[in-house]
Amino acid sequence: MVGFAMLCVVLCCCTIQAESLNGLSSSDIARIQAVQSVDVSPDEKWIALRLSVPRVPGVDDDGASWTELHLIDAETKQSKPFITGEVSIGDVQWSGDSKKIFYTAKRFGDEHSCLYQIPVDGGESTKVLTHTESVKGFDIRPDGTSVAFLAVKSGESAAEEYQKQGFNQQVYEEDEQPTLVWLAEFDGDEARNLKALQLEGTVYEVHWSPNGEQLAVVSAPTPTVDDRYMRRGVHVYDLKQSKIIASLQTSGKLGEVCWSPSGKEIAIISGQDQHDPAEGRIIIHDLTGKAPPKTYLNDYLGHVIDLQWLVPENLIFLSEEGLGSRLGTLSVAGELNYWDLDSHVVFTQLSASGNATKLALVGSTAHHPSEAFFVETETREITRLTDHNSWLSDRSFGKQVPIEWVAKDGLRLEGVLIYPIGYQPEKQYPTIMYVHGGPESHEKNAWLTSYSRPGQVAAANGFVVFYPNYRGSTGRGVEFSMMGQGDAAGKEFEDLIDGIDFLIKEGISDRDAIGVTGGSYGGYASAWCSTYYSDRFAASVMFVGISDNLSKVGTTDIPEEMYLVHHRKRLWEDWNYFLDTSPIRYVERNQTPTLILHGKEDPRVHPSQSLELHRHLKTLNQAPVRLILYPGEGHGNRRAASKFDYNLRMMRWMKHFLVDQKDTAPEFKIDYGQHLTLDSTSSVE
Repeated sequence: MVGFAMLCVVLCCCTIQAESLNGLSSSDIARIQAVQSVDVSPDEKWIALRLSVPRVPGVDDDGASWTELHLIDAETKQSKPFITGEVSIGDVQWSGDSKKIFYTAKRFGDEHSCLYQIPVDGGESTKVLTHTESVKGFDIRPDGTSVAFLAVKSGESAAEEYQKQGFNQQVYEEDEQPTLVWLAEFDGDEARNLKALQLEGTVYEVHWSPNGEQLAVVSAPTPTVDDRYMRRGVHVYDLKQSKIIASLQTSGKLGEVCWSPSGKEIAIISGQDQHDPAEGRIIIHDLTGKAPPKTYLNDYLGHVIDLQWLVPENLIFLSEEGLGSRLGTLSVAGELNYWDLDSHVVFTQLSASGNATKLALVGSTAHHPSEAFFVETETREITRLTDHNSWLSDRSFGKQVPIEWVAKDGLRLEGVLIYPIGYQPEKQYPTIMYVHGGPESHEKNAWLTSYSRPGQVAAANGFVVFYPNYRGSTGRGVEFSMMGQGDAAGKEFEDLIDGIDFLIKEGISDRDAIGVTGGSYGGYASAWCSTYYSDRFAASVMFVGISDNLSKVGTTDIPEEMYLVHHRKRLWEDWNYFLDTSPIRYVERNQTPTLILHGKEDPRVHPSQSLELHRHLKTLNQAPVRLILYPGEGHGNRRAASKFDYNLRMMRWMKHFLVDQKDTAPEFKIDYGQHLTLDSTSSVE
């Protein structure tokens, strides 16, 4: 970690060599591939890899990215495509003998997602399970004789017939079908004798015990998103007794659930309590009843994001710590050891076999998106296994560094700064501040460029890009992540201004050319900066953001999360609080050109939040304002065309007002053709 005093010296005295302007473009971002997950085979000979491959705007049919399956030889480190093309591979699991890979997908004319298997040594995929509804998840019994899978109960034929006649009304939050656990036995290569377990609520995960006699079931009382976030629990179902024999004590949000090799314990990543914004502590439950549940890492200034048992008494975990990540081992007795990996890679997922001599991880760096990595647990040597965007070696990048600053109340804060390509220390640059959502999230010193994150595309166009981790962010422990609760838009957003002032003081940013953008809670910050702090910002791009907390808490699909880990009060308990923390309360201050973008089907932050702010700013007519709605998109864009359009509009708005310093809005139309060059090296026009 760069110390504050040291950072000041670095920022004041550093000289960055001028680089080629062959930086990233919007069309580059539209074709970036990224590794989604890695899974080590039980015999440690193979690693199954899921790869996200975007559709090409203007070339492919519009839609979400494809997800391919690739296979890596653990000895040679060679990767080969396995199932590619127009496919969307879902959950992946190895057979116990490492000879087959099971996966979910919708293929070959399937009406719903089905369960397939494919042999590792060659051969075509075989469908092993078809259900009347999509298979949402599954787990193969350790002995390979049966499968537990998740699916909703099929609709009643009479109701389906009425729907065809136009009776398609929705009973809000009441007509959703719960997801059930189904069991099926394998008869050769086909699963038969399907039956549903009689369990209450809706199920999100199911895990076989090592002896195949019990199931760990993760469920919530209803299918609502709010219950999935805040009321999930873990239950142990015994197949011989046909009932739940234990409900594990949990509180708040849940992460990974993992049986120990002996089947005597279950480890869970959990929140500290119901007010903890994010899961990040480890709880081990003794199923023998000899000891109460034990919580580990209570005071850890980070958040655990993944774990896996190595041997009966030890597990390995991956955590987010500050701007990076960390691997460590933990014993049931509480012995904690961190791995000191000499790496600038930030990891986000791990997989180990039962022998645990080899470890696969997903990670990224400042100069490449998520790829697969390999770690020998004995030597702890890191090897990068894949390079799915080799063309990035032909691009120039702005220098990316961790930074620290001090808030007005003395709190130490941190973030990441990307310099423009060709940075000159004697100049001050237009700056885009990207505010992350959540706020239970945080920025890492890793790959920071996407369709909604300006990153290196902005650096190629002469911008400084600032990614702050304001109070309320994760990665620094529970206490830090709770600092913004009950104080929306208060000190948490003052931290943003303190960060901008720091960059101005250091001579990096031009105080008259500061822009802000972000999505969800970052969109809330963008709206706040274009109203309450409008005198500080020359451009704002708000994405799926909050403008009116009075109506937001009544139109969101996560009202209990908003209450428990955000506001900590109900609307009727403090009307003035919800009004005073709403950007619409300060619309008369607006002098900031504001671009507002929103998915029309967003259930998290209702599109009316953007409609409200747009209408008021347009009525006042004190600065340019524009609203872009994306049909079919929700809380973030999924389709290739929507993503491409967003990136073009965001960058054009920032350049138009921060660099060209125009007084009126740019033309609302976009000539997509001039940007749809896959080998483009040009910057935004």
